[in-house]
Amino acid sequence: MKRKTDIRVRATRLYFLPVTNRVPLKFGTETVTSVTCARGCVTVEEANGRRAEGWGETPLSVQWVWPGALPYETRHEAMKRLCVLLAEAWAGFSESGHPIEIGHAFQAEVLPGLTKRIRQETALDADPLPHLAALVCCSVFDLAVHDAYGNLHNRPIYSMYSADWMNRDLSAYLEPAADFRGKYPADFLVKNSPKRLPAWHLVGGLDLLEPSELTGNEPKDGYPVLLRDWIGRDGLKCLKIKLRGSDRDWDYQRLVNVGRIAIPEKVEWLTADFNCTVREAKYVNSLLDRLQKEHPAIHKMILYVEQPFPYDLEANPIDVHSVSERKPLFLDESAHDWRLVRLGRELGWTGVALKTCKTQTGALLAGCWSKAHGMSLMVQDLTNPMLAQISHVLLAANVGTIMGVETNSMQFYPEASAPEAAVHPGLYRRKDGQLELSSIHGPGFGYRLSEIKRTLPPPAAEFEAG
Repeated sequence: MKRKTDIRVRATRLYFLPVTNRVPLKFGTETVTSVTCARGCVTVEEANGRRAEGWGETPLSVQWVWPGALPYETRHEAMKRLCVLLAEAWAGFSESGHPIEIGHAFQAEVLPGLTKRIRQETALDADPLPHLAALVCCSVFDLAVHDAYGNLHNRPIYSMYSADWMNRDLSAYLEPAADFRGKYPADFLVKNSPKRLPAWHLVGGLDLLEPSELTGNEPKDGYPVLLRDWIGRDGLKCLKIKLRGSDRDWDYQRLVNVGRIAIPEKVEWLTADFNCTVREAKYVNSLLDRLQKEHPAIHKMILYVEQPFPYDLEANPIDVHSVSERKPLFLDESAHDWRLVRLGRELGWTGVALKTCKTQTGALLAGCWSKAHGMSLMVQDLTNPMLAQISHVLLAANVGTIMGVETNSMQFYPEASAPEAAVHPGLYRRKDGQLELSSIHGPGFGYRLSEIKRTLPPPAAEFEAG
């Protein structure tokens, strides 16, 4: 049964915003020196003809979503092309309802076909565009639909995931259906979301730790370069360490070196992130066991381990119980949707790292399934600047995480968010190891877009419903 509050998409606009790193970001086998942020605007309409706009944004982090041997620009242009196709498809999508209902239907009915089309157009049979890359492109418009729905009804979107607004409960989307009958996302969200969140700082594979590593070519832009300086400046308590996953000695020494800085600086927590580069559980186990034996204080600081193994769980069903017996083990790249989270749980994973770049709809549904089955949650960054940072931290505040939120755009391109930071200063500068969310208020995602003085380029694409 439809509600009078239901919406449908009537128009879309797409923008590409280039961003250059101040320092390179190394993770896994690739290095990021620049990124294109895709920003989308949708116009939605209620049955009575009332309309509102909403906005979504995400970095098209090519190296993360589509690692491989293909040239960067080939992958980059394919993702931008998919964004254009998505803008057209969203404008022509006739489904009406709540944003979760629309987003779920679009991902099931439209996204697979567009992904296939891009694969055919680019003739990349040996290294086709992955589903994760397609989700990132799709998230721009999915986020915008959620924002527009809140704007239309003049309410914060996180107050609208309940039976008062949705036509169907979670049993329509999640299995076993009996576990979710009569339940809505609101039943799994934090009742009084915090206004401050502990902030995780990323220690990338090329990040400098000690003064002896300085070459003189580092940026002189007023921002720290060395880890100890970042900790002191921002009062950091949580560090996420990128590892190689293919060099056991390097990975071990990296953990030790970061730990030796962290302990005297009063850092409380560490995590280890391998970005899908490990092929067998014993690699991680041997690192953890050696660390526990030789540096027990550092070992104790590791709160969890993130995504060591290949993200395609169905093609790589590795039993990881031995790892999760040592430390909590979180899915990230593998957690495309709740079905893969379910498979991960069967294989021994104990937690899920949610990301808004996999769509707001998908993040909420995966979060609900995970919490219903006793899995811990984290919200991880895609080095989100500008508007992407706002929806990102709101997800962390509202789903409830094991410890705060990862946030690192201020490390790699802080000036990119200067217009947004003028309105939301606590979101783009960490203080006392935390982010301050109190500036987020108003309808939708609380962007306060009319106050942000950013000039956008001409749209890369514009479409209206026929």
